[in-house]
Amino acid sequence: MTTNVTVTTIYNCSLERAFKTPMLCDISKVHTGFGIMPKVTHCTNDENWGRGGGSKKVFVAKSFSQKGGESSIDKVIERIENKYWKIEVSEFKSWTLGFTKFVGEWKTTELTPNKVLIEYNYTLHSKNILLYPLNWLFTKIFFKIYMKRVLENIRQMVNNNEPYLYE
Repeated sequence: MTTNVTVTTIYNCSLERAFKTPMLCDISKVHTGFGIMPKVTHCTNDENWGRGGGSKKVFVAKSFSQKGGESSIDKVIERIENKYWKIEVSEFKSWTLGFTKFVGEWKTTELTPNKVLIEYNYTLHSKNILLYPLNWLFTKIFFKIYMKRVLENIRQMVNNNEPYLYE
């Protein structure tokens, strides 16, 4: 089963800044934790991150739902400069309500100079039929709230002109 959720917002910045900040800046400032979602602490094996086929190991802090340490692998599926990112989060190192992978999409559309529409989409994949109702509720309620928090964290990074860590 796949469950999908999309949130949108407007960033008042350059198209390049809106496109690059969520993927190429410090991920620990993007994923700061919320409820059962642990805070990301750092990444390793990220030499090729930001390019098509690039990947990185993601590490999280200890939380209610996670023991801390290595959490997952993030992979860049597709990058279309200043338009679109598609990433996959998979190879989870702890139980994730039966989800097998998350596929995220970040689309940027310049409306006017320094006004960019952000369409942020996630598709969560699961294979355990017994957990489908919980998966659907988690995605449509909790994960949607979490995604809105991520959008605001990225907005702060955009406004602060955070440096890119990757190319």
